Amino acid sequence: MKQLISPIALLVLVLTLTHCTKEKDTTFLIAKDAVGKLQRTDLVSNISEIYAQDSVVTDSSALNMGSATKKIQIYEKGGKHLLTLNPSSDSIPKIENLRIFDPRFVSDKGVGLNSTFKDIKENYTIKKIVTSRNNVVIFIKESDMYFTISREELPASLRYDASINIEAVQIPDKAKIKYLMVGWE
Repeated sequence: MKQLISPIALLVLVLTLTHCTKEKDTTFLIAKDAVGKLQRTDLVSNISEIYAQDSVVTDSSALNMGSATKKIQIYEKGGKHLLTLNPSSDSIPKIENLRIFDPRFVSDKGVGLNSTFKDIKENYTIKKIVTSRNNVVIFIKESDMYFTISREELPASLRYDASINIEAVQIPDKAKIKYLMVGWE
């Protein structure tokens, strides 16, 4: 009986297939210690290098007065707002928190700005909900991400009384995410 494939040919085939798998594009991935190109350990002084192909906008009036930059905005070359970063006030500033503006940024579970409260509930464990005058902020256990939902997304009976503490069961599944933030400090 003839052997169809030699062991060496089989090994070459397996190695070829293994090396042909594509690496996952992380340009817009929100991971545990990274958001796109940014790593949790990155220094604010390196932002211009990290986003060398994009536009980095800082508060020039703060720099001229010798004070620390309050916000750093990152724009794609085409002008689309990607992120706004807030540096820490440490002697060697890192990124303290950031706000995501571009809906292409999504978590490894597919949750991003175009998601709903139902998507958050189905993919994460809610740690706590903080109610403010105009918004509800949802913190999750598995990540440094947190989500803001406008009170306008809530039933009318919950929109206008700022003293009511909102619970997860009171937030409609179809409530849209207003802001997506990541806090690293």
